[in-house]
Amino acid sequence: MKDPELLYLVGGVVGILLIATLVTKILIGKSGETPTLVNLRQRVNAWWWMMLVFCSSLALGRTGVFGFYALLSFLALREFITLSPTPRGDHRTLTWVFFLILPLHFLFAAAPWYGMFLIWIPVYSFAFIPIRSALAGDTERFLERSARIQWGVMTCIYFLSYLPMLLYLPIPGYEGQNAKLLFFVVLVTQISDVMQYVFGKLFGKTKVAPKVSPSKTREGLLYGGAAATLIGTSLWWATPFTPAVAAGMSAMLVAAGFFGGLVMSAVKRSLGAKDWGRGIPGHGGVLDRLDSLLFAGPLFFHVIAYYFGTNMYDAYKQPQWMYDAMRLWIGH
Repeated sequence: MKDPELLYLVGGVVGILLIATLVTKILIGKSGETPTLVNLRQRVNAWWWMMLVFCSSLALGRTGVFGFYALLSFLALREFITLSPTPRGDHRTLTWVFFLILPLHFLFAAAPWYGMFLIWIPVYSFAFIPIRSALAGDTERFLERSARIQWGVMTCIYFLSYLPMLLYLPIPGYEGQNAKLLFFVVLVTQISDVMQYVFGKLFGKTKVAPKVSPSKTREGLLYGGAAATLIGTSLWWATPFTPAVAAGMSAMLVAAGFFGGLVMSAVKRSLGAKDWGRGIPGHGGVLDRLDSLLFAGPLFFHVIAYYFGTNMYDAYKQPQWMYDAMRLWIGH
């Protein structure tokens, strides 16, 4: 938070929220507290709180950021699991997921131990989850239950953890400024959601997938996505990109966010729910606000790593303290 360019970005968002708050008050003063305007006020107020919490995590440094996203992963996975009944045979599996797999993954990420970060969930955890459920002896819908837990772990923990991992990307000439990359991803993706919603309400006619997400329209995606891309391009000065590359990255985030939200809406509808939860007034649950970031985060991370030719394996091998602790644990 000592970076002046990051403070400019924060100030810009605060300015937008001040305008949104003022406009909402004026509209309510003229039209009264209609359901639509009450929902708008709830959304704006929620954005104030989310902005405050997000900036507070940045102010605490890397430890604060990783702790913040670990908490978000816990809350998102809890919403994911809560939406459908969990048989007794899965209870102990979920205990291992919430209290071992999740914290260890973020420990490997924050250490950082990049090799283990990559494989802890897709390899070891994916193998462990069905094994632990099989030991419980409940075979009813076994494949469906195991796959559901694996999908929740993959999206709510693994995919989401790529956002704080942006802080560790070694980019030549951009050292110590990666917090702005994290801000860029979150800002462009969330603004894209807002712009698609607004333009969809104003001009939306053609539904993209009416049974999955009735509010998503081609017009909203086209116009809202273009607006978000322009905003992202205008922020090139806070990134290691040229304006042209910033435009491409922004368009990629728009597309990834849109399809990530669409996929998570399909999962949500298959579970018979409209929202993932009720934790954020006007927005639904934590996962409703994060769904567009789940696909955008890992895609953005790996595209940037490829673009700049970074080698995370060599840069972040197993920390010596972790190596010593593991040798002590196994008795050598």
